[in-house]
Amino acid sequence: MGPTPRAARALVLLAGFYLLGLFLLAALAAADWAAAVHTPGPFALKVFIVSAVLALPIVRGMFMLRTPPYEDVPGVRVDESREPRLWQTVRDIAQQVGTRAPDEILLTGDVNAAVSEDSRLLGLAGGTRRLRIGLPLMTGLSESGLRAVLAHEMGHYGNADTRLAAISERGRVHVLRTVAHFEERAGAKVSKERARQEKKAAAAVAKGRKAKEVDTTGTGVTYRAMARLYTAYGKFYLRATLSGSRRAEFAADVAAARIAGRDATSSALREIPVIDAAHDFYLNCYATLGVDAGLLPPPGEFLGGFRHLLAARHEELDALRGELPTEPVSPYDSHPPIAERVARIEALPDDGRASDPVRPSLSLLADADRSFAAVEETVLTPAALGLRRLDWPELVHAAMSVQTERSAQRFGALALGTAAGEDTSPHGTHGGGGTPGHGADADGTPGHGADAHGTPGHGAGARPGADADADADRTSRPEADPEGDGAGAATLGALLDAIDAGALWRIAERLPRSAEAAAAHGRAAREFARPQLRAGLSQLVSAEYLRQGRARWQLSWAESAALELPYGHADELPAALEAAVADRPDTGPLRALLEPVAAPETSAPAQAPAPGPTA
Repeated sequence: MGPTPRAARALVLLAGFYLLGLFLLAALAAADWAAAVHTPGPFALKVFIVSAVLALPIVRGMFMLRTPPYEDVPGVRVDESREPRLWQTVRDIAQQVGTRAPDEILLTGDVNAAVSEDSRLLGLAGGTRRLRIGLPLMTGLSESGLRAVLAHEMGHYGNADTRLAAISERGRVHVLRTVAHFEERAGAKVSKERARQEKKAAAAVAKGRKAKEVDTTGTGVTYRAMARLYTAYGKFYLRATLSGSRRAEFAADVAAARIAGRDATSSALREIPVIDAAHDFYLNCYATLGVDAGLLPPPGEFLGGFRHLLAARHEELDALRGELPTEPVSPYDSHPPIAERVARIEALPDDGRASDPVRPSLSLLADADRSFAAVEETVLTPAALGLRRLDWPELVHAAMSVQTERSAQRFGALALGTAAGEDTSPHGTHGGGGTPGHGADADGTPGHGADAHGTPGHGAGARPGADADADADRTSRPEADPEGDGAGAATLGALLDAIDAGALWRIAERLPRSAEAAAAHGRAAREFARPQLRAGLSQLVSAEYLRQGRARWQLSWAESAALELPYGHADELPAALEAAVADRPDTGPLRALLEPVAAPETSAPAQAPAPGPTA
């Protein structure tokens, strides 16, 4: 379908919204006329009032709602003098597509590329064109892949998709807001009626009478009936316009294949979900790792560090590339499933232009490091930008040390009964049963912020901007033990003393247990508790090594961070932990390992048997 038929259809759909409003206003006017002619004055007055109240949201939806401006995505505008190669590439692709090049190019901090246009006269006249390119997307794509993405976006311009979007968006906004107004009025009426009935019921109870049950079933039914009418039209409107959006995506894919080549386009479509998943992992496990400790990576590395992860984990990413994501299909999707788009592109005849993944697309930038730093300034809030900056190795060690210390303190407080004011003596009884926020996992690894994949929970789901900054706004915490360097050592010492005093299994009763573990007795109960005790004790031991300066968290881009222990301790520590939680506990080997020495030797980084949260 060409631009003219699509524009006509969009205008007809938009006109349908106004025709629905005019029809309802006419129906209300007819009801007013009938009431005035055939009913008594007081009843007619009530009809007039109801009609006026119902007409107000309709009129607001038709004439008093302005389409909101396009959401301003944080980014940096780059002119042609600053990024000549990028601009030349975009202009060349626009010329091949046969459309006008964008007037502005913005570099952003998300895994996305998008185009927009400030069209006029409901999209009948063009306006300023903007192209947004995410630096993380450029980080993961080759130059040929980026050319395919840019050709796809220029295809939207060539097909007038950005201009016609103004008409469709206006209709969507008006329908949704009109429904929201009716629902809001219905909710307000229900609340008012509920408050009236509750007040009446309270008065009845005060007089010794039985209060009636609050019932607001029929309240606001007229508003909701009007909302259902607009909702029905809104669903029809969305189905019709979004089906057109999906066809526009297919058309833009064909344009990309024509300009950049079939294989390059298919490769780029396959690569985007992989980049998106890897970027999520990077933000969760690296970029925001130190936020709780008031730390961020060096300027430019909050976004630019993604390069290190992609380079180090190429084998894992290759496995992801082999499987396209399966997505549930909905008539309200704006984009077709990636798998369907890839299948359509790969079904095209071979054009003899193989994809060339050698040259990275960041080579199109004059200075990638400068661009990362500049975009970072727009992505993060002032609170986040004010955090202390450390190089990656120092950041990982400092952040992981803080997380390890806090995790150890939580376990120690729970084990010794101090988490909720319980008896702190070795023979105290279990007084609460509450679980710590990040206790030890049952598999023997510390559970602080870690999921089944070894991913730290700190900063989970954080994105450049809102989520990471929300963490930054609350990080005025010290980077060491909040209770002082001696508190953690005292907790470990008290726990070892309690174990020597025979309180190990009473301590186990304070830890969170499954229903099966709680029902177990004797040896079975001990076997359930032993992994959790060993893991929690390992947390305290790891924190003590760090506190003494005898261990260090080592950064790894290819796997989880490793806790480097003193020479030989990585081999001896598992047996010492097992001895401390045995049926006949012996803390001697563990105490011997923790005895400080003057100048300990260190070996190559070795994974501790129960490290703290991973990077």
